[in-house]
Amino acid sequence: MHVSYAVQAGDFSNAGNVSSTVKGLLKQLNIDPAHTKRIIVALYEAEVNVVAHSFGGEITCEIEPDIVHITVSDRGPGIPNLELAMTEGWSTATPEVREMGFGAGMGLSNIRKNADKLRIDTGADRPTSIFMQFFLDREAAHA
Repeated sequence: MHVSYAVQAGDFSNAGNVSSTVKGLLKQLNIDPAHTKRIIVALYEAEVNVVAHSFGGEITCEIEPDIVHITVSDRGPGIPNLELAMTEGWSTATPEVREMGFGAGMGLSNIRKNADKLRIDTGADRPTSIFMQFFLDREAAHA
């Protein structure tokens, strides 16, 4: 199954809608709740990052029997120092974003903790793409 969703920059009232929709799909497909939780935590964090830090973007999910592939791509402005951005608690969120309860600096580290495979393509003044894989068969993850 392949699905794609647009994510609007600054649209905090709808932040998390894509994650909720994908959660419903995973439930319908009888994906183990433990896998679903990992997938949705990572997806939610990536979705909120697009809303809070980019000029908008797109999320695509490819759900296969043994693996879920998720790509989150935005239209910039990029992450100048990815290593620093992966540090728990580090954030460039504006005070307004923090007042809404977002921007705690846990997004990228939570994605890293929950994805079985993760690749982030980014840099200053260019779009960011996050590629995540989640193995639904834990033995396949170690093969």
